[in-house]
Amino acid sequence: MAAKDDLVPRPTKRSEYTIRFTSAGARKGWRDLCATIRNPMADSWDFLTRSPTERTPANYPLKGELRFIQRESATYERWQHKPTQQGDARIWFYVVGRDVFVEQVHTHHPNATK
Repeated sequence: MAAKDDLVPRPTKRSEYTIRFTSAGARKGWRDLCATIRNPMADSWDFLTRSPTERTPANYPLKGELRFIQRESATYERWQHKPTQQGDARIWFYVVGRDVFVEQVHTHHPNATK
């Protein structure tokens, strides 16, 4: 018998992106936000799996020295997603093919962008 905490991951459609964590810190931040703002995080999941590079007031590339991230000798554009309109939480990610790599999850407004 399976343990009661074995969650079933949401399957993605072929047209959707897959979300992946790049670190334990990103995973913990995501879990913390899900515990405090569950509905906006479900909406964020939907947005990031469907249209992660769509520019909106809540989703856009970072600027300046934060705009690009280097991974394994490749450079990617770093995006920021705001799960709520009024809150300070931020999700930093980059996209490779059909994968969204969640790099950092900030439960409060990150100092680097103030």
